[in-house]
Amino acid sequence: MDYQRLLNPAVAAVPPSGIRKFFDIVSDMPQAISLGVGEPDFVTPWSIREAAIQSIEDGLTQYTSNWGRVQLRKLIAQYLRTRFDVAYDPADEVLVTVGVSEGIDVALRALISPGDEVLAPEPCFVAYAPGVVFAGGTPVAVPTDFAQGFRLTAQALRAAITPRTKALILSYPNNPTGAIMGRQELESIAQALRDTNVMVIADEVYAELTYGGHSHTCFATLPGMWERTITLSGFSKAFAMTGWRVGYACGPNQVLATMCKIHQYTLMCASIQGQIAAEKALAHGFETDFADVRAMVSSYDRRRRLMVDGFARMGLECFEPLGAFYVFPSIRSTGLSSQEFCEKLLYAEEVACIPGDAFGAMGEGHIRCCYATALDKLQEALARIGRFVGSLK
Repeated sequence: MDYQRLLNPAVAAVPPSGIRKFFDIVSDMPQAISLGVGEPDFVTPWSIREAAIQSIEDGLTQYTSNWGRVQLRKLIAQYLRTRFDVAYDPADEVLVTVGVSEGIDVALRALISPGDEVLAPEPCFVAYAPGVVFAGGTPVAVPTDFAQGFRLTAQALRAAITPRTKALILSYPNNPTGAIMGRQELESIAQALRDTNVMVIADEVYAELTYGGHSHTCFATLPGMWERTITLSGFSKAFAMTGWRVGYACGPNQVLATMCKIHQYTLMCASIQGQIAAEKALAHGFETDFADVRAMVSSYDRRRRLMVDGFARMGLECFEPLGAFYVFPSIRSTGLSSQEFCEKLLYAEEVACIPGDAFGAMGEGHIRCCYATALDKLQEALARIGRFVGSLK
């Protein structure tokens, strides 16, 4: 068989995830400390696990509606209204997806025609550009940098928009930088979009994870933006439910109905156990004022300060992240590229970080370190990284 002729050339040309490369290496190093994969180290709270277990014992093992269980959609709408002041009709403006990853995929496929351009502030999550390519579009990076706090500016956005621009992927709090954007800054982005036909795909999965007295502004709440925004989020990060694979997409019915059509023919529905667990996560959250979430955020905040201070002490300039659970220090002073730094560090000190260029060309000169790891491991990782940086001088 001539597989080269068989395979889709656009898909074949997409490189493997830069995150998984280091994850695979570190899996064979039992003493290694991984700061690579963005996954909470907390176990899903017992009340959530118990609800899923009970659903199995009750024989709830069927398909659900393509849109997701009605009760879950109602709870999602209530959650977004009470926590982020944005209203969606659970009947036809909320779609339950298999994680936020599927939400991104079906949003892009619902919007993109061959040749359409999709903008994304860079550095950005590794799946955005490949997702655009898989949908037949052209990814366009909009540069952000350390000096601007890795925030998207209206000037950079306007410069990137062309007649072929179909959508903007907006992801704050940001992976990999930990940057956030305040309401005033987002309003300048909204103003730049008002006279365009550009749709916004707002990946807000880290919305609960903000620090230093800052809070998240849902982009759809800005004047005139609800109609042009697909809001994506899920349960993986704030509720420590990565393996459950439950996310959701919210937006105008005309767009959501098309997304649901793709979802219907490819995945049908998220697992019923995952949906029931998500219902419990929200119901319990309302009962306890989201105490579990607040406790995790408080723990992440302590680790955040440890990491920022640790990199500063070893002489690596580090932007202070105010959201998500990543730090993105500069390693330019070492003279190594991001790839060289991470590979040499892994084999010399058995600490896994992700090269910044895995998140786009604007990430070169940085590394991403996830601090959703136990404090003692973070302390040991910092000691090892400091020793490695010292050896380069």
